[in-house]
Amino acid sequence: MFTNQQINLDILPSIDDVALKPISKQYLMIIVINRWVFYALIVSALMVAKLKIVHVGFQLAFWYLFSACTLFCILNFVVALLAFKKRKYAIREQDVIFSKGLLVNSISVIPISRIQHIEISRSWLARRFNLATLKIFTAGESGIDLRIAGLNYSEAKQINDFLSNRVNGID
Repeated sequence: MFTNQQINLDILPSIDDVALKPISKQYLMIIVINRWVFYALIVSALMVAKLKIVHVGFQLAFWYLFSACTLFCILNFVVALLAFKKRKYAIREQDVIFSKGLLVNSISVIPISRIQHIEISRSWLARRFNLATLKIFTAGESGIDLRIAGLNYSEAKQINDFLSNRVNGID
């Protein structure tokens, strides 16, 4: 006979009780460098447009456009800095937890039993700071289910080994 009893939510463990660990502070430098390169490209494109487009209307509107882009860049930079502090993770016996987001906070929990594949990747900039990104794939077609960027490389390897052993049944 099929039963489907309601669970008392008061007895469920709370995710708020988990001590989440922040990602490496060095990852902030990668964020800053990436943002500044992006901003430099935007400003360069605006300057080239100012020099190439001789239309009077554009020349008059240029400073409004430049001011709007500058404001966007400043706000984007501040939000990126504040959001950095919200990137935290935890590795537990049965799952991996990752929390991120400033305006919209998301918490991802991946059960270790659902992990199919784990990958460590490092960009050229991340290698300079000895950082890595841990990518966790689960069953399904969605691609990467969890991506934790900004881990120290040795820590990423340690987590990778632990999770691989758990997935493969080696304790």
